Amino acid sequence: MTARAGTGPLRRLVVLRHAKSARPEDVNDHERPLARRGRRDAPAAGRALAAADRLPDLAVCSTAVRARRTWELASAEWGTPPPVRYDPRLYGADAPTLLDVARETPPETGTLLLVGHNPGLADLVLALAGHALDDTLDRVRAKFPTSAIAVLTWYGPTWSALHPGAALLTAVEVPRGGKH
Repeated sequence: MTARAGTGPLRRLVVLRHAKSARPEDVNDHERPLARRGRRDAPAAGRALAAADRLPDLAVCSTAVRARRTWELASAEWGTPPPVRYDPRLYGADAPTLLDVARETPPETGTLLLVGHNPGLADLVLALAGHALDDTLDRVRAKFPTSAIAVLTWYGPTWSALHPGAALLTAVEVPRGGKH
């Protein structure tokens, strides 16, 4: 795959799995809060995105408490966070649903951030990545832990043109916020 396999502007899809959550017995899954480690790791994810110049133009976030809190803590690390849409479809979504959400992105958006859950996010990354730099695909196949970030790039006229195998997986990282 060449760097310019598609037509249209360079687009970037950044995928962020929510930070580590707590599992209180009396709280349903959708309402689970972040654990102490998650509250440290989410800001670290925000700092990592800023340091690598991967800030989104738009974020779409699951409505689950742990995903919303991850977004809030990560985006608080930036000067001016981009608009965010809370979409209930991201909670428990599979890769085809996540791809549908991404395809609805306005064409003027260059970088989209999805904040959600596994296994859907890892499956989406694996489905979209036609190629990867280094061992990043193997890393996602092995494990896509909490707070993991994957960055996919592709050229396309609109987000609706995004399809499986179209993107290059350029980075995978797992920012951590200190002692665990």
